[in-house]
Amino acid sequence: MYKVAITLLLCLAFFAKSPAQVITGAERTNEYLPLLKNKRVALLVNQTATIGTTHLVDSLLQLQVRIQKIFSPEHGFRGNADAGEKIGNSKDASTGLSIVSLYGKHRKADAADLKDVDILVFDIQDVGTRFYTYISSLQELMEAAAENNKPLIVLDRPNPNGHYVDGPVLEDASLRSFVGMQAIPVVHGMTVGEYAHMLNGERWLKNKVQCQLTVIHCQGYDHHTYYELPVKPSPNLPNMAAIYLYPSTCLFEGTVLSLGRGTDLPFQVFGHPSYPKELYSFTPRSTAGAKEPPLKNQTCYGYNLTGTPAAIRAEMDNKMQLKWLLQAYDLYMEKENFFTPFFDKLAGNTTLQRQIKQGLSEAEIRQTWEPALSNFKTIRKKYLLYAE
Repeated sequence: MYKVAITLLLCLAFFAKSPAQVITGAERTNEYLPLLKNKRVALLVNQTATIGTTHLVDSLLQLQVRIQKIFSPEHGFRGNADAGEKIGNSKDASTGLSIVSLYGKHRKADAADLKDVDILVFDIQDVGTRFYTYISSLQELMEAAAENNKPLIVLDRPNPNGHYVDGPVLEDASLRSFVGMQAIPVVHGMTVGEYAHMLNGERWLKNKVQCQLTVIHCQGYDHHTYYELPVKPSPNLPNMAAIYLYPSTCLFEGTVLSLGRGTDLPFQVFGHPSYPKELYSFTPRSTAGAKEPPLKNQTCYGYNLTGTPAAIRAEMDNKMQLKWLLQAYDLYMEKENFFTPFFDKLAGNTTLQRQIKQGLSEAEIRQTWEPALSNFKTIRKKYLLYAE
């Protein structure tokens, strides 16, 4: 009863902090339209780039902005492709604009892509984790902008997981990839605008270049603001429950388990056919955004973590939770087969897998994230645009 009361109080406090309205960078058109006037513009955007219910591209066209082309990230311009699915170049059926895919082999805009462009705009809703690839797309766009002497405008948006910083810092250069390009923790606690300033300021871009960067800030937002995303950021993050659980449950992508792709609860459940049959059951199916999910058409048994956003945010307790991963490993019988090679890339080190195999507790594992985690927090403070 006491625990229920505490959770209720946390939930009430959580919603009490919510402001009446957050104004995103994209909505502040008076701040950036003068920078686009008489310029040939290219945008790196997806389905989350909206002003109200209208896509940013449509809004800018109505405002007579000269859009040359659209660049698209993982999941595509409309955000309906599977994770990792390769998407070719195309034309937008609505506007006739060319869409250049910056995911797959051609991740970085080159001189040919930018020869008819005067200025770049980035507007994508992020969820605040190292392995969510939109910040990797941002980095490569910044590098392309610097290398080709093109100014870049970042239209900032709130980070739904921006209220905490946690997790292991990527420590092994050999594990750098598109799901982890910099020595940052799993949960970095920054908006894309703040992160862009960090990439520039710390000279983390390739060859230590710096781009001509303008960030259009959000208004009415701080790092503890509850912000419910108006558009799902990718096919398998359909709601705030999934978004809050994602920093912790995404590690299951590096195991033999299902984390609910191909169900109504992606990133909110986990399980395996070999687990005890009295547990929660679910069966991954081929669905839009998860055409070939792990353990497709196999009944899995495990755990359902979902709930209201307030309850889950309280449950997370401003931490990346390892308890579910440790529980899953303990329950799995063939432990030598539990992890896949992808796990170390997600973790950003080879240490976490070894610690789990050695039977370390969550508290013992968390201690080893220092001092790298504290060092990152010190760097991060230099680039914050919003109050904590």
